[in-house]
Amino acid sequence: MPLLPSLDAQAERLVALGVHERAGLTADELRAFAREAGGERTDVLLAVHPDRAPASALAPLLRREGKEGFVVVDMPDVDDFAPSGVDVPDAPLYLVAGVDRGDHMSNWSPEEALPALTKEDRTPLLLSEGIHWVLQEPAALERNRCFMTIGSRLRKANGTLDARTPAIWISNGTGRDGRARRDAPKVGWCWWGNRHTWLGFGSTTGRSV
Repeated sequence: MPLLPSLDAQAERLVALGVHERAGLTADELRAFAREAGGERTDVLLAVHPDRAPASALAPLLRREGKEGFVVVDMPDVDDFAPSGVDVPDAPLYLVAGVDRGDHMSNWSPEEALPALTKEDRTPLLLSEGIHWVLQEPAALERNRCFMTIGSRLRKANGTLDARTPAIWISNGTGRDGRARRDAPKVGWCWWGNRHTWLGFGSTTGRSV
């Protein structure tokens, strides 16, 4: 995967998209965080906490071949998918290190991938982190090389986890997506026990402020 833009450039990208306003931050606060974290660094992803900038607000900011990103219609509860088994800094802005798409786990199920990531001392990306990554580096999303973000799960009223797991891939413009959305970035879901040949598992070596 290509290097990320510098932290300073990432901050400018988020400002240009208006993410700071959605998160209740000023442009100067976002820029200052990036600068103080080492503005020229290209080894970490700048992320806004999902409580401040949820997936439903970020997905439409994605672009691919001029097409706007979207959330599938049968995922109206996308923002209820919260960090599960993942320690996220209690801060509006934080850094995500060692981001990887997990291509070597293509055709694994989430159920199989999670323990393997843990064994590698990695944790799965949150959905919001995955979207941030593609916002900053669109090449992270390739046809037949996309990824799940199983760090975000939905806990049901009875305490059990919903069997759906979020993922980011490229629409084929079929079914309810609509032909006009062919090639657009798509936030959708897969079953916990199912495998998909075109989906790896986004993960990180750690998060910090």
